[in-house]
Amino acid sequence: MSCLDSFAEITRRDEPLAPYTWLKLGGPAQYLMEPRHVEELAQVVKCAHETGTSLHILGDGSNLLIRDEGISGIVIRLVSGDFSKIEVAGDSVTAGAGGLLSHVISRSVAAGLTGLESLAGVPGTIGGAIIGNVGGKSGEVGALVESIDVMTNSGEIETIPAELLGFGYRKSNINAAVVLSAALKLREGDPQEITKRLRKMWIMKKASQPLSSQSAGCIFMNPQGLSAGALIDQAGLKGTRIGDCEVSEMHANFIITHENATSADLLRLIDLIRSKVQDYHGIELELEIKIWGH
Repeated sequence: MSCLDSFAEITRRDEPLAPYTWLKLGGPAQYLMEPRHVEELAQVVKCAHETGTSLHILGDGSNLLIRDEGISGIVIRLVSGDFSKIEVAGDSVTAGAGGLLSHVISRSVAAGLTGLESLAGVPGTIGGAIIGNVGGKSGEVGALVESIDVMTNSGEIETIPAELLGFGYRKSNINAAVVLSAALKLREGDPQEITKRLRKMWIMKKASQPLSSQSAGCIFMNPQGLSAGALIDQAGLKGTRIGDCEVSEMHANFIITHENATSADLLRLIDLIRSKVQDYHGIELELEIKIWGH
């Protein structure tokens, strides 16, 4: 009997993953597990390591494309209260990796803390946001991180200070099996002014991005000093469609997926965009979204 069999209570086999992603695309997970507490997560992680089973952490599914064939191994969702707890103490916020970034922002603003409101409208969990160092023109989340707690392949918990995390544009050097939580250092401010800035940011995002449509957020990273959306627009690609996947007319770095879209359609559209931008501008776009599966 494999150690995987001991997790029957928290496992769904061949579970479709499309409903767990913002694109609503992709095939099933061989094993989808939702550990109920840290100790159970440690057992899953150790089992995966001992059996050579691949391990994937699924956050809010906002920056992710899963191929139509699905994915082998274990997909973990950190959805219990233990993994999404948010605590505010003075000017510090400690958030479980499974907590939504939007919830961390709203809790911080309610406590009169400034620093995160510029990330309004950015989807995903705080764990995914830190691994990918999400941000915008006003700064990135990595600049606010004091430390993170991670779980190693042996199920041990370690605390890593920010200076060792190697934050860069949309990246970090975090390579632990699981990010568990993060400690953020914010600044105290006037709650009314912070709320005004948050609302202003929301209004700007809603006016320039198709937030009400089915998408994964920005598909490509911005080349240094340039806008990927502008490059795609200049190449005449707004509204370009393959199958039921379409380049947004509102913001060209967003791809909208309609009812009968497939991951294969979206991958073909991504390839077309990269090819056209390369031909038009001589610039190779790099993906911001992650792709799972073979």
